[in-house]
Amino acid sequence: MKLPPSIQIMFLGAAADRLDTPGLIVCFELMAAPLRNRFARTHVWRIRAVLRYPRIAESSSVNGGSVSHAAIPSPPLYTVPIARPSRHYGGLMSVRRSYDVIVIGCGGIGSAAAYWLARAGASVLCLEQFELGHHNGSSQDHSRIIRRSYHDPNYTVLARPAYELWDQIEQESGVHLVTKCGGLDFERLGTTGPKDLSHCAAAMTEQGVPFEELDAKALMERWPQLTLDSDVRGLFQPDGGLVDPGKSIAVHVALARLHGAEIKESTAVTGLKSTSAGVEVVTSGGTFGAQHVVLTCGAWTNDLLGHLGLRWPLTITQEQVTYFATPHIADFAPNRFPVWIWRAPTEFYGFPVYGEVATKAGQDVGGPEVTTETRTFEPDAPTRQRLVDFLLQTMPGFVGPELYTKTCLYTMPPDRNFVIDFVPGYENVSVVADAAHAFKFATLIGKIMSELALDGATGYPIDAFRADRPALTGDFAPIFRNEAVMNHG
Repeated sequence: MKLPPSIQIMFLGAAADRLDTPGLIVCFELMAAPLRNRFARTHVWRIRAVLRYPRIAESSSVNGGSVSHAAIPSPPLYTVPIARPSRHYGGLMSVRRSYDVIVIGCGGIGSAAAYWLARAGASVLCLEQFELGHHNGSSQDHSRIIRRSYHDPNYTVLARPAYELWDQIEQESGVHLVTKCGGLDFERLGTTGPKDLSHCAAAMTEQGVPFEELDAKALMERWPQLTLDSDVRGLFQPDGGLVDPGKSIAVHVALARLHGAEIKESTAVTGLKSTSAGVEVVTSGGTFGAQHVVLTCGAWTNDLLGHLGLRWPLTITQEQVTYFATPHIADFAPNRFPVWIWRAPTEFYGFPVYGEVATKAGQDVGGPEVTTETRTFEPDAPTRQRLVDFLLQTMPGFVGPELYTKTCLYTMPPDRNFVIDFVPGYENVSVVADAAHAFKFATLIGKIMSELALDGATGYPIDAFRADRPALTGDFAPIFRNEAVMNHG
């Protein structure tokens, strides 16, 4: 096969470190595959070098790009991607500046979007301003709750495909990500509000999700670790559990790279401009072009929207979780204790022992409002004390010496619902606002974003998460502010 000079140069640049391996034969395979997306008007050609260690190698030569070889009975040991020429700029991977899709933000959702986009055949660049797996935003730590017990059917209906896709990711990667230990929601009788258990029960019933209703006595019989007043009730859903965010991001990044995506960390975006050719993305590492850009930026969402002349009423708060080195680790192992949410005006949540030899708990929306510049990494003592007081009253064995407390950022629209949509006025830019409860849906939302970018639509029900709803466009008082914060500061 005759290779053009540009491919020869790319080959030497990408695989020269392996050319001096004794007994190594280099073969080229040329493949044509039409991209399954709305940008593909022609075939995208992929060239790869297949490096083989044959049992017998009589001769091999690379002459002007023409490769001959003999006696290659053994299977390929590994494959090195050499080039995927861009339809738009004709660049090669080593010097590429143009892609079908650029994803900005490589946290939970961004890494998932990069994976699903690359898996669909698109050329993908994913940009992360910090190092991969950083602790500056919200996608971090060992565990996030995954559950079917939502108060809103718009989320309950997405739980089933979310679980299915996590299972698919686990099967493809061979890495365990989801631990099912059951999920318990409990509250005092008479609790009212949009997130009370009656709404959870109705949403699960509507979707055919099985659950148990338990009174205080039944709860304490099932879990003797609990100490409850008689006016407490609960809902138990056996599929609840936790998903590991650190591992999940790493797995999505690895699989995205496997399918050809490029991931650039420590690369900050300083400009974003829609042009007649697509979208121009200016970064600390140069300028890149794409037909579509996906924004998965968390607390930095408004910074990116600002380049497009937009700003949304997103509230950022600094939250925290505490790990307790309880001596009762067996009592709070995942096979003996569920993830839990105390549904009340002052809401708490927690996990069994996982990731550390410690339990973990926090208060939902219990921290101060901040910006990405003013946030600190210092735990808030009053927030921690409210948590400890609740735990000592409700599950005293859960508490032990503090292993550590760590902070993260919440980014919430006023109604605390997701935004999953195209940026208004920009069909070539789509955006996610995670509302601080999206990690359980991370791989699903990543797939949805890939479909919006490549196909212009998705079959998943996301109408409730439109970017032009009143909560974002009109006067809408935030509904998420925690009473403990308002009452205690």
